[in-house]
Amino acid sequence: MEVTMTTDEHKLRTARSYKLILLFAMVSMTMMFAGLTSAFVVSRSRVDWLSNFELPTAFYFSTVAIIGCSVTFHLAKLAIKKDKQAATTILLLSTLALGILFVILQFVGFGQIVENGYYFTGSESSITTTFLYIVTIVHLMHLAGGLISLLIIIYNHFKQKYNSSQTLGIELGAMYWHFLDFLWIYLIVFLYFFK
Repeated sequence: MEVTMTTDEHKLRTARSYKLILLFAMVSMTMMFAGLTSAFVVSRSRVDWLSNFELPTAFYFSTVAIIGCSVTFHLAKLAIKKDKQAATTILLLSTLALGILFVILQFVGFGQIVENGYYFTGSESSITTTFLYIVTIVHLMHLAGGLISLLIIIYNHFKQKYNSSQTLGIELGAMYWHFLDFLWIYLIVFLYFFK
């Protein structure tokens, strides 16, 4: 006896599968960052640990930018569910602009660290700045994946692939951006208290 699925059942099953895969990837990334931050804490007993190191102000501004990304992406998801194509376009482009601003502010922050005489590698580096560099670069690599997926979502949106009955791409993108947002907030709070 052959069981046939309706189109809606197939869409629902596909959406659940993609969300589960993304969730598994996010759990894996969380475990990686938990390992890095654990190593950071363990290394605090080293002699070359900087006790007076201050996080650059650009990192705090970048935190505002990435929170803005999550807000605009969430609003884009709500707008497409109401078939508001123009609002979705503006919100997705705003998310992209804020994501790019986040990356720029990260590099400004790295510049501030170097201007203060702290280096990430070499004989003049310390374990504090090296860990900061590793954690931030790894986060930026994940953000690059987010920006690429956002560009694909924007392209698909311009091709009219999303509407109130087809929102999966935007939902997955929003899930990932919320995860990146949470991850950066975790990192900045962690670095603030454990630097």
